[in-house]
Amino acid sequence: MPSKRLPKMIGINPVHADLLLAPAVIALRLPILASEAMASGPWPKETIRAVSEKTSAMAEGALAAQMTIVRSMWNFWPEAIAGKMPSLLSGEAMHVAAVAAAKPAGRRVGANFKRLAGKRPK
Repeated sequence: MPSKRLPKMIGINPVHADLLLAPAVIALRLPILASEAMASGPWPKETIRAVSEKTSAMAEGALAAQMTIVRSMWNFWPEAIAGKMPSLLSGEAMHVAAVAAAKPAGRRVGANFKRLAGKRPK
């Protein structure tokens, strides 16, 4: 798991810090996927896991982003009446939506790194 201090030092949102592990996860996963491609088994576990977790992370991220946009829509008039710049107009809503959309993918990348880095070849 990356240090929580390092992303803060270099200006990376901690939500996106786990996404920096994606190249390492790919490097750890490729030999497993290659061995599954060569095997004759009908259901390659790691391949199915890789595809299913990406689709579920995408769906979770899309839903989270949509929910933050809906929340910003509901807050539009209360923010405007209070004299604040509505988050939909300032761009803050899009930033919050982007962070919310990236969270599920980051969680999965971090979990995959822990799982795959912990495996040692026999």
